[in-house]
Amino acid sequence: MRKLNKVVSCVSVLALSMGLLVGCGGNVSSSETAATTAGAAETTATTATTAASEKTTETAKEPYELTILAAASLTDVCTELETMYETAHPECELTFSYGGSGALMAQIQEGAPCDVFISAAKKQMKTLDEASLMNSDSIVELLENKVVLIVPKDSKLTDLTFENLTLDEVKMVGLGEPSSVPVGQYAEEIFTSLGILDQVKAKANYGSDVRVVLSWVEEGAVDAGVVYATDAATSDKIVVVAEAPEGSISKVIYPAGIVKASSHPEEASDFVAFLQSEEAMKVFEQYGFVSAQ
Repeated sequence: MRKLNKVVSCVSVLALSMGLLVGCGGNVSSSETAATTAGAAETTATTATTAASEKTTETAKEPYELTILAAASLTDVCTELETMYETAHPECELTFSYGGSGALMAQIQEGAPCDVFISAAKKQMKTLDEASLMNSDSIVELLENKVVLIVPKDSKLTDLTFENLTLDEVKMVGLGEPSSVPVGQYAEEIFTSLGILDQVKAKANYGSDVRVVLSWVEEGAVDAGVVYATDAATSDKIVVVAEAPEGSISKVIYPAGIVKASSHPEEASDFVAFLQSEEAMKVFEQYGFVSAQ
């Protein structure tokens, strides 16, 4: 009987010991599970962060530059539009070069780097397009302007008109060079329509772009000058005395288009679309232009 009790005691002790071991084993397992779970969560978070970083890198655009050759009469308004566009597209740098549309056309013909061309007349754009130097589908009639006659602010010729530029009191008239400056071409069109081209040419002093003509009138270097209404609006040193007579010239249209040799045709397309936007057109209108569309 004592022997049996001893065996039972040993079995009880053994069972108790096993229970303790199982309990200890359970505690170790929980710790390991917690550690494993925490590690998995950390790995998942790291993976998510890496994926987000890679996605950001993928969507970030590479910096690029667009070169725009634009008519001199667009200088002021495009300076404002440049700031607007670059603010909305920080990856883009716009580089503008201004001048007479004919001179800019010649630069494109000679292979000068250019993405977008904005001319002050359709003639230069048509010449480039016919030479297969423009992306024909991209060309749009962007703006319309007016041609006006101006005199210095202190001039006594306040009654001057296009028709009476032949008066003896008018000694010199500032005009854009007709072979390369659209406003000069429009002026010749007006004087031809009025039948006084030869008389005015005898008094003409020709400038390389419309801003040169404007500066001559401001300085009093010429008695009168023919410029765009938008250029006249930029100066308080001149007076507009007349607009081109009705029917004397064709519409003054500014076309814009993408040069076929552009290094960034898609980005250039985005910029041309911006120029046609309501936001950009409001700025153009503040400078005296109107939409040609």
